[in-house]
Amino acid sequence: MLHWYDAHARTLPWRAPPGNPAPDPYRVWLSEIMLQQTTVAAVRPKFDLFTTLWPDFAALAVADEAEVMTAWAGLGYYARARNLIACAKVVVAKHDGRFPATEAQLRALPGIGDYTAAAIASIAFGQRAVVVDANVERVVARLYAIATPLPAARTAIRAAADAITPDARSGDFAQAMMDLGSGICTFRAPKCLACPLHDRCDGFASGAPEQYPVKPAKLAKPQRYGTIFWAERGGSVLLVRRPPKGLLGGMRSLPTGPWADTPPGLADAPLDIAWRTLDRTVAHVFTHFGLELSLAVGDVEGHSAIGANIGEWWPIADIESAGLPTVFAKAAAEIRRVQ
Repeated sequence: MLHWYDAHARTLPWRAPPGNPAPDPYRVWLSEIMLQQTTVAAVRPKFDLFTTLWPDFAALAVADEAEVMTAWAGLGYYARARNLIACAKVVVAKHDGRFPATEAQLRALPGIGDYTAAAIASIAFGQRAVVVDANVERVVARLYAIATPLPAARTAIRAAADAITPDARSGDFAQAMMDLGSGICTFRAPKCLACPLHDRCDGFASGAPEQYPVKPAKLAKPQRYGTIFWAERGGSVLLVRRPPKGLLGGMRSLPTGPWADTPPGLADAPLDIAWRTLDRTVAHVFTHFGLELSLAVGDVEGHSAIGANIGEWWPIADIESAGLPTVFAKAAAEIRRVQ
């Protein structure tokens, strides 16, 4: 794997080339947090933006949370952005601005779990650690044809990953396995003949590597409904801040009523004006439920004081710079398209 990685490693802005001294721990940590449940393509521009605005722990520790949340928009799982600031503050206050190097110390920091601690310890500090993300999980499950369904299989997968993790260049090995899973041992149509492990892979030998790891039966996600309110005034639209805790906490957004089991209509509309419901909806899927949103639009001309204390009026022509979460950005684009 290390020989293959030396020849085929992806060039990524948070990585050091194979065999080189370890990269900046700050950049490794930031990339690992950003990459959770997200693609490399989505993370690249956000990583460049973050490292330009906040190049180290000291800068991020004093960053304005609203600005960080705006910069994070589009990556999802917004609690991660708040944990970035909390973690940076602890690193500055308790560790003189330097990341601790052991897995145990790293796990004690806000927003860092077992996987992230192992990845940082291995990649940034050269320690031997067992790093198992979704890509590594898939490679190992196929390599050993682990037939136990997830999530129960994870104990066996981790044990197998531990057995093949070397003492030397542990970080390069972890990244090699990630790259193999990302580009060759893919979820669908793995490119087995291009894989350096295919001649020792039990999944390949079985003739059906795609069946590993074995997925549990999918449960239907609950469906919820809501209404997004688009209040226009003089070329601007009313935006609000969501409550600091909860889904999309602290993010700038379009006003929305309750998300309920049945369509709530105009319940909890932000303003008492004449609303017009569009003949279309916007759908979005969160981790635990699907959401279908009706779109209500209203004109606030002639009511200059309305909304002064409930939000901010944002130029519609510049709405992309508001940092709206994906679901609200989709709604804004749809409303602008049909208006």
